[in-house]
Amino acid sequence: MKYKLIIQRQKSKTDKPYIQSFFVEADTDNTTVAAVLSMLNSQDELYDSEGKRCDKIRWECSCLQKKCGACAMVINGRPCLACDARLINLGSEITIQPLKKFPVIADLMIDRGILYENLKEINAWLTDEAYADEKRNDILYEASRCLQCGCCLEICPNFYTEGDFFGMAAMVPSARILDELNDKKKTALKKEYSKHIYNGCGKSLACRDICPAGINIEKLLVNSNTIAVWKSLFLRNK
Repeated sequence: MKYKLIIQRQKSKTDKPYIQSFFVEADTDNTTVAAVLSMLNSQDELYDSEGKRCDKIRWECSCLQKKCGACAMVINGRPCLACDARLINLGSEITIQPLKKFPVIADLMIDRGILYENLKEINAWLTDEAYADEKRNDILYEASRCLQCGCCLEICPNFYTEGDFFGMAAMVPSARILDELNDKKKTALKKEYSKHIYNGCGKSLACRDICPAGINIEKLLVNSNTIAVWKSLFLRNK
């Protein structure tokens, strides 16, 4: 089957974006957007749908197995992983754009540095030995599956890169360690959690439906809010 890929491109951070189209053919129903991008770039010389020679398409990938999140982009208006987007489900014309809430480096490559800067700001990691309660194994496992791909932030109506709300990309790692910290560090993280996650979340849960890993965002959010906010309020008012 023949497909038309309509790709938003950009030569560099300072250049304006433009649209360029390519025709591709897929032999199997399992062919993904990642596969056809690789196929286009494997040609000695790349030509667009109008027969004009053009530069290779810049995009990121690593595992191509829904494990790393590197190939996150917006396909037909929906943030997802290119390695998980099958052409057969997308129609004969497929629009491909970079994630819009992050600075574009070039073409479909974006700078997700803000995700890691936010995690650094709230100190969402362990610095000492910790022992998890076996009763929380399901929470720990669920939180460990986060890819830090940015799809949840792309779809979130409350997140923007200059804002104080850090989104589910910060909530999920916090959920993993909130109970394992010592009292001093737990108090510090709870304070940052309230400021950068709890206070900014509108509970639309658009992130729940878009997560490529299928993480149960609602379950983690309820658990983390209980530990970081609700228990503290209960004890304060008791």
